[in-house]
Amino acid sequence: MVDSKRSLDLARSHLLSRERALTSSRDTARSHLSSRGTDMGKKVKKDEKPPPDDVAYFHSYKVRLELLRRNACMAVSVMTAHPEVRKKLRKNEEAIPAMITLLAPEEDTVVHEFCALGLSQMAIEFSSKAVIFENNGIEPLVKCLSSSDPDVQKNAIETLAQLLLDYQTRAAIKDADGLSPMLELLKSEFSIIQKLALLALDRASQDADNRGALRELEAMSKLVDFVAHPEWNDLHVMAVMVLANLLEDHESLELVKETGTLKRLVALITDQPPPEEEAKGGGGKGGKAEKGGSRAAKKSAKDGKKSSEEKEESVPGEAIIPTLPDVKMCAAKAIARSARSAENRKILHEQEAEKMLIHLLAHESTEVQTAAAQALGIMSENLLTKDSIREWEGVQPLVKLLNSDNGDVKEAASLALANLTANNSTNCHDISNFGGIDALIHTLADAREEAVANAACCLTNMATEEALRSDAQNKHIVVKLIEPLKSKNTNVQSKCSLAVAAFVCDVDSRSDFRNNGGIEYLITLLHSGNDEVRRNSSWAIAVCAVDEQTASEVCKLGGMSVLQEIQVSGTRRNPFADVALQNLLNSNLSAKYSLTGALSSTNIILDGFYDAGQLRPGSQFLSLEDYCKQELHDKRPVLLVNAKPESAPKESQSQADAEMAKDSSKTSVSGKSSRTGRETKAKSKAQKEKEEKQREEEIQAQLQREAENQSTTDNKPFEMPCDSNLCQYLEEITEKIQPLQTTREQVIALAQYVSDHMGGPIEKGELANFSYELPISQIRYEMKSNVVPIGKIKTGIHIHRALLFKVLADRIAVGCTLNRGDYNLACNEVMLPDSDDTPGAPKFPPKTFVVDLVHCPGKLLRADSPEAAQYQQL
Repeated sequence: MVDSKRSLDLARSHLLSRERALTSSRDTARSHLSSRGTDMGKKVKKDEKPPPDDVAYFHSYKVRLELLRRNACMAVSVMTAHPEVRKKLRKNEEAIPAMITLLAPEEDTVVHEFCALGLSQMAIEFSSKAVIFENNGIEPLVKCLSSSDPDVQKNAIETLAQLLLDYQTRAAIKDADGLSPMLELLKSEFSIIQKLALLALDRASQDADNRGALRELEAMSKLVDFVAHPEWNDLHVMAVMVLANLLEDHESLELVKETGTLKRLVALITDQPPPEEEAKGGGGKGGKAEKGGSRAAKKSAKDGKKSSEEKEESVPGEAIIPTLPDVKMCAAKAIARSARSAENRKILHEQEAEKMLIHLLAHESTEVQTAAAQALGIMSENLLTKDSIREWEGVQPLVKLLNSDNGDVKEAASLALANLTANNSTNCHDISNFGGIDALIHTLADAREEAVANAACCLTNMATEEALRSDAQNKHIVVKLIEPLKSKNTNVQSKCSLAVAAFVCDVDSRSDFRNNGGIEYLITLLHSGNDEVRRNSSWAIAVCAVDEQTASEVCKLGGMSVLQEIQVSGTRRNPFADVALQNLLNSNLSAKYSLTGALSSTNIILDGFYDAGQLRPGSQFLSLEDYCKQELHDKRPVLLVNAKPESAPKESQSQADAEMAKDSSKTSVSGKSSRTGRETKAKSKAQKEKEEKQREEEIQAQLQREAENQSTTDNKPFEMPCDSNLCQYLEEITEKIQPLQTTREQVIALAQYVSDHMGGPIEKGELANFSYELPISQIRYEMKSNVVPIGKIKTGIHIHRALLFKVLADRIAVGCTLNRGDYNLACNEVMLPDSDDTPGAPKFPPKTFVVDLVHCPGKLLRADSPEAAQYQQL
């Protein structure tokens, strides 16, 4: 209501001033008539002639109507500043069309001024924009831009600036020839008009057709000239914003390349003399250098009138005024916007735009540094630009910016370094020489998540160089990458997972990563809903899983089950998860055999392998330690392979036992002597209490030692049950079977050896009568465990014999497979060449044979024969 009252008061004052002027004019006219009607008090004959022209003007209906329209325009336009008035006018369908009609050329300048003012206020609402456009209000507003009255120009360009927020107006402004008058307004003496003109150009240049028209009008050269005026420095930012829109087009860059406009802009932004001045040196006349110097020294530079003497006396570049930091920032952002296109990056590189950006990295303003680093990061996608930035010493400033306290600067610098190191080993080494590895590792702990992601990406690129990778590993980068894996940001999770995959490529790094709990967070990332996070975390697990201990840890933490879920999923499955699961199973053959029921000839069974049976769907694969801790049950036993010799008792344990025995004997002796003393000699009460206290202390010390020994026993690492029989088997086959001449002979001899140590041959049909469960149960009872070493079994069937055959064959380098069947069936397959050694006989590829270990030990059955199929069935 206060704004409405002020608007009404202002309109009332305008009307009163106009009324006073009209009354004064009317009184003057009447006095003139009375003086003509009387002459020195004498009666004069009435003149029948028409009144003079000036009197007719004030009394004519036409003049009164014009005054009324003018005053009405003033009142309505002033009141449109209030929202309630605009709301009422929008409801009146004739209000805006009437204002547009009054913009006709024959109307008074005051009418133009206030009608344009009213339209500028009405154009704030989108609905009014549409009404103005529908009533063809663009063309008369454009014509008002050429008015001689600056108020008309100001209100008209302000209205157009509001209308250009609508895409329809942006498309129509070119057809109305409105771009050229806008450019002319840049020469106005009033800064508000220049500001509104730049605002309108900024919005108009968002349309591609308008940008093409502005190129034809040489708008970029005019804008650069505008930036060259230091007295308009408060408007330079807006001018550079318009240039940023224009430079998005490839055609615009081609044009500025031909005209040298871009180099002039770069010189202005970097506070250096333009290229023309450098070429002319100090003796040029009439050039832009002289104009620039005189322009800074003379206020009358607006009119462009300078004497030739001043031009001759001015020294090129001596009066260069630095551009404002905001202008530098906007210029760097303009380069970044233009560099999003590959073609534009090429032209910008040819124009050496990188030099300007590198120069801006040393600016004291953090906003300028951020914009310059971002632009360098985008331009670094060009291969030639990466080398140019290094040659122009741009790497070292970027590395220094990583230590900045400003998060935006650190993020932009890390992005630039990440792009610079992509597929460029020279830049990687250059960054390392400037201490970049330490700075990047330190950035991994930064609170700015995007900076962490960029640093991880840069380190991943540097990991392709072995020397740099080793340097980073020595600085514990693997441990530093664990904390970012806990982030909720998917980009950080993705980049850090990829960095883990790049650096855990050796045993020590994988051990550090595993011991510090990094595997758990990688498995957690497998549940992510982001495809890239799942892919990269799967790849990291695939690299970690080549290590047996790490693979066991992954299985223990449930990683294998998660990978299985991903593998069977229709939407989450990816090739990296398949590779991770395959590597995991290849490094953990126990899990592979339980899951797939098959081991290839390249899967070598080592100590620690155990057969826990076929893994049921949905069940978790347990570790050997978990199976050993289980209580005895009536299910199938877990078969263990462990040929390590039994370790000798520790010397420290024997010493502890000796000390314990010594202490106990000492205690008993002291008790005996005290009893003897009581019998032979009476002691005082104080001595008795002292002896009792001493005995209690000795008993407590003994109990404490026993408790410590018990805790040491509980905390000592898990040890697998030893299998002395398997050790003996290995010695025997190494001595007797391995020296045989051919693989065929070795296979046959080994099959007979396994059969002899597993109960001998079993006739077909007699397998059901072969007692093997009771002896195995007795072994389990004796060991008080569900885990049975394979060497302790003396009566075994298919599953036991096939496992023992695979273990022994792998130790003497005889390649064979292990395939699990149903109902405790299993078999081994070997590939053997033809047995015909006749000279000149044709040689065929090796054939696959199934080794009979049960019915006719040593017999080789063709894999595709009915006998082999029958052997693998009950």
